[in-house]
Amino acid sequence: MKEYKSEEEFLKDYDSSQFEKLSMTSDICLISVSDVEKKEYRRNNGKIMSILLVKRDDYPYKDRWCLPGGFMNPKEETLEECATRILKRETNLSNIYLEQLYTFDSLKRDPRLRVVSCSFVALIDKNLLVDPINKNASWFDVTLFEEKNNVVTLVLDNGTETLKIEIEKHLKEKTTDRYAFISKTNTLAFDHDLVILSGIERIRNKTNYTDVVFNMMPELFTLGELQQVYEVILGKKLLDPAFRRIIKDKVVKTDKMKTGEGHRPSALFKYKGNH
Repeated sequence: MKEYKSEEEFLKDYDSSQFEKLSMTSDICLISVSDVEKKEYRRNNGKIMSILLVKRDDYPYKDRWCLPGGFMNPKEETLEECATRILKRETNLSNIYLEQLYTFDSLKRDPRLRVVSCSFVALIDKNLLVDPINKNASWFDVTLFEEKNNVVTLVLDNGTETLKIEIEKHLKEKTTDRYAFISKTNTLAFDHDLVILSGIERIRNKTNYTDVVFNMMPELFTLGELQQVYEVILGKKLLDPAFRRIIKDKVVKTDKMKTGEGHRPSALFKYKGNH
């Protein structure tokens, strides 16, 4: 074996062809909680969770829906930079909350070649979008999210198409409460149904101990609007006293009021972190 005098000399002779090549992608679960169309004048808007999907226009999985994603340029960008570029391309959004989720690396997740995906979760209020999303992208409302007997059922609807997803959850480690997800329906391209479930569960968990919810809020909001967002993410109703205890140190009251919607004026608040 040749002995090298320096790392530079070693790297000059190094033969990287002895290793198999793989590709890396960034896939983004973009989640929004925003208003639904009000049915009656004197009722507040409800809130609903939505996921941005993109319809593929080429094989593999031609005409199937998937999350925004793409291949990382290994010589020019990191995985997070790749995710930021993809979000800008699909939504015209930048400087939004984005965090790494999980790495998905099953052997046959992409039929073309070995592809490992680093997934991200991003949060916005889609009502704040100024520029239109791409023509092959669509917001799907989460009209059902329930878990029974360790099977999660997720129904997504964009007004013209309904997608039903079923995923089995298997406990991997009792000591850490870690689960393995197994798709039963393969509704979306690749393994993006698993990414969506992981993204929603991550945001639910973080809602309990962080201020992540405020990434989905406008600058000014009523406490009722904020409570609706919490309830949509957590998937349950919150009693008013309990909710007030949760947010009492997170918001500050402004001198502005929300009026003109057929009900009593409501005080507007803002996130204390921006105060």
